Amino acid sequence: MMPKSKGNSRKAAFWLCVAAIGIVCTPAMGAGRIATTNAKALNVQLADGYRIAAGDKLRITVFDEPNLSGEFSIGVGGDLAFPLLEAMTVDGKTTDDLRQLIATGLEKGGYVVSPRVSVEIVEHRPFYILGEVNKPGEYPYAGDLTLDQAVAKAGGFTARANKRLILLQRQSEEKVRVQLGDTPLRIAPGDTIVVREAFF
Repeated sequence: MMPKSKGNSRKAAFWLCVAAIGIVCTPAMGAGRIATTNAKALNVQLADGYRIAAGDKLRITVFDEPNLSGEFSIGVGGDLAFPLLEAMTVDGKTTDDLRQLIATGLEKGGYVVSPRVSVEIVEHRPFYILGEVNKPGEYPYAGDLTLDQAVAKAGGFTARANKRLILLQRQSEEKVRVQLGDTPLRIAPGDTIVVREAFF
């Protein structure tokens, strides 16, 4: 059973996402200030590989050092608390960046000679889908998720859904309007998707 405090933090994160995206069910005031893009342009953002952020859970292994190995969660500020080392801000880093950072810290500190470190993602931060879907809310991220798969997790579109244009907000970025076409839109962990109502 999930601890109550973790459940509360997840609920808080969900409502913060709702507030951040500025959801309304009618046309947004000042909508012209929101940039419009497409799936191809957004998919390019994910070409450089996975970037660590708050909410991720990592498995870090320092070979032959069981006391320094285990699972670690990334805090709200993107910080990682790792044994023997000062708290590190790892938001936006790749797993290879973090591997090198830990190995350097352990070696320079004189804790481990020639440390061999591996870092892997155990649990990705969730994504959020809101608006005109049958089951809006927070969902676990897994694999190379597309918008169609995210909508399916949320019970599909409602009858009123606009299936040609959505709002998307990636962590630490401005929300954008996304014109949907033949190219599948890839969803990243931490994304907030808003399906608006279609106006006929």
